[in-house]
Amino acid sequence: MDQKTHHTLEFDKVRQRLADYTSFSAGRQLALDLLPTTERLTAVLWQTHTAEARDLLDSHSDITIGGARDVRRYADNSLRGFTLRGEELLDIRNTLVAARTLRRNLLKLDDHYPHLAEIADLIEECPGLVSAISQTFDDRGEVVDSASSKLANVRQQQRVVHGRIQDKLQSILSSSLNQYLQDPIISMRNGRYVLPVKIEAKGRVKGIVHDQSGSGATVWLEPIGTVDLNNEYRGLLIEEEKEIERILAELSAQVADHAESIKRIVERMAELDLIFARAQYADRLRGVQPEFGDWRTFAPPRPPKHANERAKWTPPPPNPHPGSTIWVKGARHPLLDQNMVVPTDLTLDEETFIVLITGPNTGGKTVSLKTMGLMVLMAQSGLHLPAVEAKLTIFDNVFADIGDEQSIEQNLSTFSAHLTNIVRILAQVNERSLVLLDELGSGTDPAEGAALAQAIVGYLRDKGATTFVATHYPELKWYASNTQGATNASLLFDIDTLEPTYEMSIGIPGKSNAFAIARRLGLEQTILDEGLALVGAGSREAENMLDSIYELREKIQSEEAATNLALRKAEAERDELAARLQTIEAERRRVLADAQAQAEAELEAIREEIGAVRRQVREAASINQLKKLGKEIDAIESGQVAEIVPAVEQPESKRKKLNLEVGDIVKIIPLNTKGEVAMLSKKEATVLVGQMQMKTKLHELEFMERPEAVVPEPVVSSGRGSSPGMELDMRGMRVEDGLMALEQYMDAAFLARLPWVRLIHGKGTGRLRDAVRQSLNKNSHVVSWEEGKDGEGDAGVTVAKFDVEE
Repeated sequence: MDQKTHHTLEFDKVRQRLADYTSFSAGRQLALDLLPTTERLTAVLWQTHTAEARDLLDSHSDITIGGARDVRRYADNSLRGFTLRGEELLDIRNTLVAARTLRRNLLKLDDHYPHLAEIADLIEECPGLVSAISQTFDDRGEVVDSASSKLANVRQQQRVVHGRIQDKLQSILSSSLNQYLQDPIISMRNGRYVLPVKIEAKGRVKGIVHDQSGSGATVWLEPIGTVDLNNEYRGLLIEEEKEIERILAELSAQVADHAESIKRIVERMAELDLIFARAQYADRLRGVQPEFGDWRTFAPPRPPKHANERAKWTPPPPNPHPGSTIWVKGARHPLLDQNMVVPTDLTLDEETFIVLITGPNTGGKTVSLKTMGLMVLMAQSGLHLPAVEAKLTIFDNVFADIGDEQSIEQNLSTFSAHLTNIVRILAQVNERSLVLLDELGSGTDPAEGAALAQAIVGYLRDKGATTFVATHYPELKWYASNTQGATNASLLFDIDTLEPTYEMSIGIPGKSNAFAIARRLGLEQTILDEGLALVGAGSREAENMLDSIYELREKIQSEEAATNLALRKAEAERDELAARLQTIEAERRRVLADAQAQAEAELEAIREEIGAVRRQVREAASINQLKKLGKEIDAIESGQVAEIVPAVEQPESKRKKLNLEVGDIVKIIPLNTKGEVAMLSKKEATVLVGQMQMKTKLHELEFMERPEAVVPEPVVSSGRGSSPGMELDMRGMRVEDGLMALEQYMDAAFLARLPWVRLIHGKGTGRLRDAVRQSLNKNSHVVSWEEGKDGEGDAGVTVAKFDVEE
């Protein structure tokens, strides 16, 4: 990438702001040295790292770089044989602990953040080094006594000798010699304990003078009685220093053994620090992850079909477009206040790769050019973009000529400086370059500058470079309007306030606004009329045409806003209906369950009342009591929804018994269906219903017919729901009608507590059969279903079983 362009676009300032979010110096240096990649896979990976880190830091704020330091220099010094200081060893320990903690945390979240975990997995371990350093130093960085047995012994001796020295000196302070002391204190000079003696009394206290005060009134004297003890203490101090030096050298050698691993650990931690910084910077910018598209290719011109076509002229390829993609909606310059900057849409259609921007000075053309360049550089550096939506291709290089390039040292004018830079750019540009040029051709004769600017733009078009050019020349407006692959763009201006809006409109050339501004500022109408006459009819027509275009644009934007509002309202209503629809099935099941529970409760109450009445009938002693009970039974019958037909006990002579036999045709009252008695026991009967057999209680059977007439015995009807029958015939129905009939039938069958039902759908195309079986799979009351057996209709029938207790 062109380094001069990085400075021109202020990408170095973006890197500086990114560096402010890093946690330690190695990560900061990576941020300051960050360069955009030209490899698509690398750019996508960097963007994925940033996206994962944003989510990680948002949901796991406790995960950080920790106390990591850039200890690579310490590792190199250990390799050179240097002995590291205590604070350097502690920095190494803290870095290894932070790396180990971060590695473990990220590996635990491997499922959610696989790319970050992949980097963390590269962080190496340094076995034993952390514990060795921790066992040597305390929290203040001092070498502890337990670092070695020799050090512990030396320090113990120090404490004993130190105590004896203190005792000697205290005895002097308490003796008659105290009168010769300047102050009753014990001090130290040159590693030896001394007393402050008055200068006139130094001969009265025997000892060695080690120092004298600035005023000369006090000498620091070591009493003769402590000289040997001080000598011994001093020797122990030297011995302690040597032992500490030996311990530090030993630890430094261990560091040297792991030096290369330590340096790689720092590099991995710096890489993660940079990723976390990109994530925090993205949050600050409210950035979005850009999408990287492939470079599009276009079909070559058609080759000649016949030999005589060779002499004909062959046109150039129908599309000179290099295949780049520029689509950034709501782009904001990252170095401006994100709450104040006006978003810009940098969106090019698939046919456009040359944009000529016109508009007034201070209208935002330069900011728009820099924003475009920074969007590409940031995207290819793994940074999320301050925009609403972004899709870009990977450019091999970005070139920019923006700002005043006048050079006093080289004696170059503004025009010469700009042209020198442009010459350098044109020598390097290709079809995968992005070129940004500000005020192209300015600083010289307008006619010559316009012609030169048009020629440079034409050269860039022929090279296939994606180009944005800011200009004031009207000739370039016409060039953009009449050249394939090029388009106009303008920075809008508010005539009422005489201020730019900083809003870019791609596809519409900018207006000069000179006469409108002059009129607003009060220039006399006669002067304006004469000026308009000098401009010419063509220019006035062009301005009038632009006015119409802007009015039409505002009308379209207003209608688009109304359409979007209506669309959002329709989508909200659709979502509300979808949510309500999702609750319908649950509500239906709840209603069915409540109805079944209520029916069961009522049935149980009725059974208890009938049982009580029957007990009273058996115990009744008179006809009056029987009549009274009969009235109670009538009251029960009239007060219940379910029909109760009790069999009242009569004298034996008047009662007719029912003796069922095998072969009788009976009605199964709860199922409301007929069957043939196959087997009998005292309390149950096995009844054939079609090809299926079922067991039922005798009191739930109603005699229908037999070869010999038999008077049936009245029985009690259960309080269950009315049975819809054991079969549903849907043959000939459409799928929708069949499913509606099926849903109603299945609800009624479940409430009637049918154990199973036969669903006749026929074979046909199989659509109705598949729909029926899919509906059964979703029905919570259906335990299982199976295809009909031989004699039951085979594939044309489905038998469904309910979840009903026996």
